[in-house]
Amino acid sequence: MSVYLIIGIVIWIYVLSLLKRTQLAAFSFIWGSVGLFFILIAFSNRYWIWFFTQAVMKGVGWIGNLTQMSSTLPKYSIISIINANSPVNMVIDYECSGVIETLAFLSLVFFFPIYSRYEKLFFSLLGVFWIYLANVIRLLLIIIIVHFNGGQSFFIAHSLIGRFVFYVLVIALYYLVFTSSQLSHNIYYTCKNWVHHLIRKRRMSK
Repeated sequence: MSVYLIIGIVIWIYVLSLLKRTQLAAFSFIWGSVGLFFILIAFSNRYWIWFFTQAVMKGVGWIGNLTQMSSTLPKYSIISIINANSPVNMVIDYECSGVIETLAFLSLVFFFPIYSRYEKLFFSLLGVFWIYLANVIRLLLIIIIVHFNGGQSFFIAHSLIGRFVFYVLVIALYYLVFTSSQLSHNIYYTCKNWVHHLIRKRRMSK
């Protein structure tokens, strides 16, 4: 671990403790979430990048193989988009894996003041799954466009349409979790009651 990273973490914790003692909730939220994001990015070593990349490739690869639109090379993190005239090999790297968006969301949820611990855990899991699905949808959209239109459409599919769809879905998640508090609480308590109902039903059946 870098000495500068250790010093940065110590400073971050010290300032965060000062903000909490002075009850500056807004500044505590901003400082805490931004600092945690950079710390998580620093610790997102090759294993986590590999994990996120392989998870995305599993989701995309299964559908791609089923539709015969693409094939995957997991060892090299490559998705080969099938086209009769101009096939394209798309590399799933750090940026495409969804690590950055996932860590940013988790950092914000961790310090969001209106949620309890259980709500933070629930929305963290929901957010990770949502961003994963959004990323899979983005890549599938790129595959479909390139499969039917050829390699010349890759830039528009990847840099414009794919990113637009992905960030619209991520913004919808942010709206649900951080803006529409009444809706988010309703979702949490609905899921909580559903889980309790399943547990109760299981106990009664024994």
